[in-house]
Amino acid sequence: MITLLTVVHVIVGISLILVVLLQRGKGASMGATFGGSSQTLFGSRGPQSFLGRLTTIVAVVFMLTSLSLAVLSSKKPTVSIMKKSNVTDTKPAATANPVAPAPKSETQSQEQPPKNTP
Repeated sequence: MITLLTVVHVIVGISLILVVLLQRGKGASMGATFGGSSQTLFGSRGPQSFLGRLTTIVAVVFMLTSLSLAVLSSKKPTVSIMKKSNVTDTKPAATANPVAPAPKSETQSQEQPPKNTP
């Protein structure tokens, strides 16, 4: 289901790009407005053209497929990457209280040569 929806989403996305690029922009007549054109700069342009309606329809379908993909992917159980990998940590866990070295006995301290100080 997700694969089919993803394919439809990609096709709708590409068609949305193409439909938007086929339209004539509102800025195309902007220079004519200063020369006394009857159209206003950003005002109404009359009834919406076929490409305008097609853009609206394709945009709504694109938003619906995006929302559907988001909902379906959130319900899908995910597996952690750490669970997928076979690598395990072989190091022992660090202890909170490390082992202290054994105290020196009196015989060990007597056998050590004295330090030569200059």
